[in-house]
Amino acid sequence: MNTHHSPWVLAAALLLALPATAQQSPAAPAMARAAAPAPAGLYQALGEKPGIARLMDDFVDRAVQDPRIGAHFKDTKPAALKESLTDQICQISGGPCQYEGADMKSAHADMDITKGHFNALVEVLQAAMHAQGIPFAQQNRLLALLAPMHRDIITQR
Repeated sequence: MNTHHSPWVLAAALLLALPATAQQSPAAPAMARAAAPAPAGLYQALGEKPGIARLMDDFVDRAVQDPRIGAHFKDTKPAALKESLTDQICQISGGPCQYEGADMKSAHADMDITKGHFNALVEVLQAAMHAQGIPFAQQNRLLALLAPMHRDIITQR
């Protein structure tokens, strides 16, 4: 585990703790409005949609098994969650996908997510990115896009 990340990078990945049911919401997705524009080439650096799908497969598998955060995924439909996350990361990284899930505030409202859960999730995401061979600089580029969403995700202050 690389511990040289600044706090804003650690704040970035809580977005990925999507609702356990991974169901779509009729609410307009606020995700696209919240994220900064994707850095040029990030989608390609992540391996385009196939690479992002592999990353999200690895990430979800790790998250549901992690003793610190696995309980948040007890009602998860892993395949649906992986698909939703793939579309979300594809879209925010500059790819052609369209995320149609719930906005982050609604999605996490009843999940009792603490800063500790958030940090654990970031560690899981970083481990998955490392395992998938995503270079550190590209990891930080992705996490920086996710960072603004942490305010809507941590529900226990």
